[in-house]
Order: sequence, then structure tokens, then C-alpha cells
Amino acid sequence: MKKSYKMYITGTVQGVFFRDFVKEEAKKLGLKGYVRNLEDGRLEIWFEGDGKKTEEMIEVCKTGPKHASIRRVDVQEESYQDFKEFKALTI
Repeated sequence: MKKSYKMYITGTVQGVFFRDFVKEEAKKLGLKGYVRNLEDGRLEIWFEGDGKKTEEMIEVCKTGPKHASIRRVDVQEESYQDFKEFKALTI
């Protein structure tokens, strides 16, 4: 079953290669969507794909890359968008 999630991650998440980390993990799991920095300092991630793989991605994002310091993670299920690839977007 296909699932789609949007996550907002708060903490030290910009300038620590978090977007590249998320993009690589999404590719490994075969997920589509995007990751981007927000002007308020948070990271927004929207990904979709196989339900089990999306659950794995949620757990990966809660840990983040080595130099990230995550204070809060908000996850919400979204309607499926049928993204064609996974992109790291810029503001």
C-alpha cells in the first residue's frame, strides 16, 4: 500500500548536510518527494512510496545525519501526490 507523509524537523538541521542525507536515504528506500530548508530554520520533508519503506524513512529522519541536533519532529500523513523523483529543493 502506498503512503505519503510530510515531516517538519526542528533543531540544528540546516548547514549539517541534512538535505543530502535525506535525499540519499530516500533513494535507498525507493521513495519519491522532496526535502527543503524553510526560512524559519526547520526542514520540510515530503516523501511517499511503499508503506513499510515510508515507516523506515520516518525513523531515519528522527535520527538524522551525524552533526544534526533534532529537537522536534512533526509527522502528518498526506494524500498521495505521485511524485516522480526525490529532490533536494532550495528556498
